[in-house]
Amino acid sequence: MSALQVGPALSAYIARSQTAVIPERFRSLGRLHILDTLASIVACRDLDPARLARDFAIAQSGDARRSAATILGTTATAALGDAAFASAMAAHGAEINDFIPSAFVQPGPAVVSVALALAEQRGLSGEAVLRAVITGYELAGRIPKALGVGNLRRAGIANHGIGPVFGAGAAAASILGLAEDRIPDLITYCAQQAGGSWQWLLDVEHVEKSFVFAGMGARAGLNAALMAEAGFTGVRDSLDHPEGWMASKIFTGGDADRAGLIEGLGERTELIHTAYKRYPVGGPTQPAVQGLLELLPDLDAPAVDSVRIEMPGRWQAFRDAAMPALNLRYLTAIMLIDRRLDFVSAQSLERMASDPVVHDLMARVDVVHDPAQETPPGQPRTESARIIVTLKDGVVREIYVPHVVGFPSHPMSANEVEAKALELMAPALGAARAKEVVRAVADIETLPRAGVLAQLIAT
Repeated sequence: MSALQVGPALSAYIARSQTAVIPERFRSLGRLHILDTLASIVACRDLDPARLARDFAIAQSGDARRSAATILGTTATAALGDAAFASAMAAHGAEINDFIPSAFVQPGPAVVSVALALAEQRGLSGEAVLRAVITGYELAGRIPKALGVGNLRRAGIANHGIGPVFGAGAAAASILGLAEDRIPDLITYCAQQAGGSWQWLLDVEHVEKSFVFAGMGARAGLNAALMAEAGFTGVRDSLDHPEGWMASKIFTGGDADRAGLIEGLGERTELIHTAYKRYPVGGPTQPAVQGLLELLPDLDAPAVDSVRIEMPGRWQAFRDAAMPALNLRYLTAIMLIDRRLDFVSAQSLERMASDPVVHDLMARVDVVHDPAQETPPGQPRTESARIIVTLKDGVVREIYVPHVVGFPSHPMSANEVEAKALELMAPALGAARAKEVVRAVADIETLPRAGVLAQLIAT
């Protein structure tokens, strides 16, 4: 057996999550991330990942009468697991939902979708949902860091797939009130289903990415909890046994942080490490987008000779990405042309593929690596960018963005999160109903039945 036993403490934390004292700061962050996720669902409900998942769920079980739940963002229903899957796919239908940069996971889509599906189906309260979501974020963020973010990357395993499985499973176990002696079975079935490949970087339509980041985790985590509730048994010390899942050579050594899995459980929260995306683009591209938007008043697209973007990290991925919302050359071009960043255009494969004016500007944009912007070893991950625009008359406009608002080091305020949610929801729901959603989530603890949120965002 391992010298450090983590399973018992983790089981106790999840099992007691519906009765433990939760600091108001944690509650406040939990409410804001629920709101941010619901707003993402509303904004993305008509995009391909959401549409395909919804059609798939309805085809599988749209006639379900028992164990049915609403596919969030719509009035359609499907069997519990199918509904949670489709809701999570919608929540990550574009690059606008939250993320934990230190863990490389995006917890909201899977965790919130599962918690709300169960709450609706079983008539549970907003207080139960909030507690479940806080619990789910804890596991979604801690598990990848315990295994080692670098270890996972070297093994070709996507943190983005592993974290949400455990996050959704923990949220489901919390809201179901699973007894402490059933949690080890939940954990082992999460471990058996945890996976995902970094090949999502090659995805073009954002569909496989939505599956890996959201839909897969929601379905697998929910199934693990329901199986444990139904009496399924398995390896009850999969986190501690020397031949168990967590003892794999892949997950030992390197940057694994086994102790971090249970350190300060209930006393600190992964929610403070969770970022908001202010703009509908990938996390590492946010600073460059912010800088370009700040420069726009002084720029005219026909007068631009070249744009150079210097950034840390995996710069090639954001120079050459086939996915529009991750391609900085494309994003730069449409911002120069439109003089703003449009949510629909940021996701438009058609425009990136066929707009000749966009192509002309893209040819004048380069993205390069700047080693000076790299975060020193052992320090929290940050994102930055330097944008250098050279005009045809030789004038140079330059801006350096050391951080973007929404990142953990510079979090959005509650007012800023609510403003973002209203901006995303109002086009589909109308301003009045969007404000009603904001008010309902702000008072989620008072809701006797949290399923009302599914009706509020249905279109």
